[in-house]
Amino acid sequence: MQRLIFPTTALVMLMCITSWSRAAEQRPNIVFIFTDDHCEQALSAYDPSRITTPNLDRIANEGMRFDRCYVTNSICGPSRAVIQTGKYSHLNGFIRNGNRFNGDQQTFPKLLQAEGYQTAVVGKWHLASTPQGYDYYDVLKGQGPYYNPPMITAGENGEPVTRKHTGYTTEIITDKLLGWMKEKRDPAKPFMVMYQHKAPHRNWMPAPKYLNWLDDVTLPEPETMYDDYSGRTQSAGRQTMTMRQHLNPRDLKLQGHGTMNPEQIKVWDAAYGPKNEVFEKSKSGMSEKEILQWKYQRYAKDYLRCVKSVDDGVGEVLDYLDSAGLADNTIVIYSSDQGWYLGEHGWFDKRWMYEESLKTPLLVRWPGHVKPGTTNDDIVSNLDFPETFLDVAGVEIPADMQGKSLVPILEGQTPEDWRTSFYYQYYENPGGHNVARHYGVTNGQHKLIHFYALEGKKIDDWELFDLEEDPNELRSVYGDPAYAEIQKYMKSELGRLRTQYAVSPDDDPGRAKRQKPKQQK
Repeated sequence: MQRLIFPTTALVMLMCITSWSRAAEQRPNIVFIFTDDHCEQALSAYDPSRITTPNLDRIANEGMRFDRCYVTNSICGPSRAVIQTGKYSHLNGFIRNGNRFNGDQQTFPKLLQAEGYQTAVVGKWHLASTPQGYDYYDVLKGQGPYYNPPMITAGENGEPVTRKHTGYTTEIITDKLLGWMKEKRDPAKPFMVMYQHKAPHRNWMPAPKYLNWLDDVTLPEPETMYDDYSGRTQSAGRQTMTMRQHLNPRDLKLQGHGTMNPEQIKVWDAAYGPKNEVFEKSKSGMSEKEILQWKYQRYAKDYLRCVKSVDDGVGEVLDYLDSAGLADNTIVIYSSDQGWYLGEHGWFDKRWMYEESLKTPLLVRWPGHVKPGTTNDDIVSNLDFPETFLDVAGVEIPADMQGKSLVPILEGQTPEDWRTSFYYQYYENPGGHNVARHYGVTNGQHKLIHFYALEGKKIDDWELFDLEEDPNELRSVYGDPAYAEIQKYMKSELGRLRTQYAVSPDDDPGRAKRQKPKQQK
């Protein structure tokens, strides 16, 4: 008996060791949480002055907060195309909203699929074409409304079908994501899911439970809310995105119900009707400044109310990962397609290379890899997201991708050759809000911007900012003799990056050379 027991015991021990080894080698799950137009100023891990976001903060507290995550092109669709491909807009072919993404090209979900990952995207897609590279998709039709959204998914024959839903879109997207994770995914496979919200995109329609939240609060005004743009070129003053002039009655909830049903309209009118009556009765006696202040409070509160629902949904997802035993082997990444103006410079919207829209939030939790409660000041980008996903999964990163994996940084080891400057380009003019076409370079201390087209005409305007002396970017020092050497260096760096990223010299993305990017610095 003793001779039989020993081999049996040894076999059991060997099986346990093998099981532990497989568990240690199990590839991580990837949960990418993405919002639309969410700025750092509305996320309490960055700025607690307006809102508390405990669930998003949890990702930061249990992981890493990045303080300089720059986007390559500060607008919705192009940012999403960059994340799919790991390539700048001029190479992936999606340079402005209204383009159609070519899903036939190489994308990171296709590469993950080929290596055995289950892939899914739920929520806002906004790339016009049908998602490719996903085992499951259920996405908003176009931009999508805040209430009762039609959503596109694969039908029984695999072709896309549109289905109508009743409820609040942020909550519907969360429910669909959790439904897939709980009931439709294969638990034997690692997964990558893109959980993407419409909120807090314009026109900021809150969930019923938050319609009156913040009514008794006066939000602090941004330091630059009354900017007159006198310290910069003509471009800053010729945009059409001021709260003073360009927020419309639907933005301000003075009219319109969108896609609401009668029951929802009743709840909505009960919340906004009395407040609107007070404003309408008093506005004739208000000064121009007082009306601007009222617009800021109305707009900013509705924006924050939308963020609050996103935070609730993130909490549900984090709780599910815990209860399902998935949290320890899942990397959770939170970001947005770009930053946003929450009244800074008197603006709403994005598009500019100025700091508020160039920077986007980035929070990453990865147990066993990321030290909890850490912050990072390296220059990172949405250009790096797909490379990071592939690296986390142990999948080879294609040489033609233009970003770099953040995994070394997440593990506390920034590579010596990590980038020290960053290239940006915006193309959409003529277009919404009349922001001039421009490109530029920043190293975090100085920023050089070239505005080259406005209202269909070529221009040649330059701005240079000393970000340490002038963090609000109120006064350009371009042409100031005291900055001559810095200006010369930044122009040289701009030229180097345009060459590195194969940017066409005549601003024709179709003529950009498809060449292997040079090593980043």
